[in-house]
Amino acid sequence: MMNIRNILSLLLLAVVLTGCRSVAITGRKQLNLVSDADVLSSSLTQYRSFMSTAKVSSEKTQSETVTRVGQRIAAATEKYLTENGMQADLQNYAWEFNLVKSDEINAFCMPGGKIVVYEGIMRLFDNDDELAVVLGHEVAHAVAKHSNERMSQQILQQYGAAALSIGLSGQTAAVQNVASQVYGIGSQVGVMLPFSRKHESEADYMGLVLMTMAGYNPDYAVTFWKKMAAKSGGGSTSEIMSTHPSDARRISDIQTHLPEIKAKYGQQRMRQVVIH
Repeated sequence: MMNIRNILSLLLLAVVLTGCRSVAITGRKQLNLVSDADVLSSSLTQYRSFMSTAKVSSEKTQSETVTRVGQRIAAATEKYLTENGMQADLQNYAWEFNLVKSDEINAFCMPGGKIVVYEGIMRLFDNDDELAVVLGHEVAHAVAKHSNERMSQQILQQYGAAALSIGLSGQTAAVQNVASQVYGIGSQVGVMLPFSRKHESEADYMGLVLMTMAGYNPDYAVTFWKKMAAKSGGGSTSEIMSTHPSDARRISDIQTHLPEIKAKYGQQRMRQVVIH
């Protein structure tokens, strides 16, 4: 007779098998127990709350640059999704690119394409290509639906085998419960809690693809992350102690991927419609 542990194991396996989908561009299988509608609803609430108190930058030229580069990457993203049979996902994006007044060296993207860039990080950019590195990375988080996956993992951790019924029935209460942990609502951490190293590395790769398709030079990713490494003291923080890849590991991975990405997606950018 099957014991309780085996039953739970089978139920958890059913959760994983039932709630899986593939990430765009990388094809990685990810856990998905949360509907796009629930994720967009919970994240939009937090985004609006943030923007209601944030000070929008008065730097007109920089703000226009963020919007222009962001729109080009968004156009490349939509082009990729359309050409690869993922047109249904387009309804999930209403792109916004905001520059806010803050010395913090940071940027983040909420599900649905709500992207915020801080003035502090703009001082590190010498050209549009370096800005495209950051915006491509942030857009990639939204395209890969990393927030959906993180919420699904949290639901599985908290509710165990019952996560299957929660995921399939779309119980909004459970989703709102984990959303407060995923987005850092009410905490002092900020709007978005850090993604995992796996998610960060995946966003690096996907961001390189998207910026290349948008017509930007992905070689500047190495230049930019070297600046970030210098800013953080040479990347001395141990990778295992951080949710982000170490600077050295990140740069090495990018350098490894660049030849493949330029060869595969470099020609596609010639057909990309440029937005002015």
